Amino acid sequence: MTAPASMPLTPYATLLGFTRYVDRTGPTKATFVGGLRKQRASRSGFNPHGQFVKALKADIAFHTGGTHLDQVVDVVKPRWRPLYQALAPGATAWLRSLGEPTSVDLAQTRDALAMLGDLPVKINPHFGVRHADGRAEAVRLHFDETPPSEEAVLATLHLMARHMDHILPHAEPVLVDVRRGQAHRMPDGVKFDQIEHWLAGEAAAFRAIWSTAA
Repeated sequence: MTAPASMPLTPYATLLGFTRYVDRTGPTKATFVGGLRKQRASRSGFNPHGQFVKALKADIAFHTGGTHLDQVVDVVKPRWRPLYQALAPGATAWLRSLGEPTSVDLAQTRDALAMLGDLPVKINPHFGVRHADGRAEAVRLHFDETPPSEEAVLATLHLMARHMDHILPHAEPVLVDVRRGQAHRMPDGVKFDQIEHWLAGEAAAFRAIWSTAA
């Protein structure tokens, strides 16, 4: 059921939606935001990666080194099997890059609501990882066929770091490119104020497009 015309939809974005938005240029930004607005109005949307994330978390929690990932490829619905087959090798490679399975534990993360100016952005890591030496990481997964752009990496990691006291205290934000098994961390020398200024501008434009979208 769509919202009545008398109740305009408040501008809102998820971390995924906002970082995909900042990746776009020119007219494609307006098209993308219009699509997000329509999806919000219809309350539609389906996450095909749910079982995959659950399997990856199980491998971390039970120290099984990829067994659950192997199994989920076989049990997922045939429609999603090619997707899971494409994701599993990179995810397993990243899992093994963490070290011995018994040296890593799953950590609980919490979602946060970021405000970029007047735009609420839901910050929702997929899970946390705690290492034997005490280090912790809050992990967001990137599933797309193309690698995340520099802009998407910076926006994701910055917004997670900005709210880490709530998400997983003292943790480092990590964006894992699942298909390539590559972990992205905040590069050295990045200036917080510059990223804040950039994202504030992007958020203001997002709100303006949202408000004018049919």
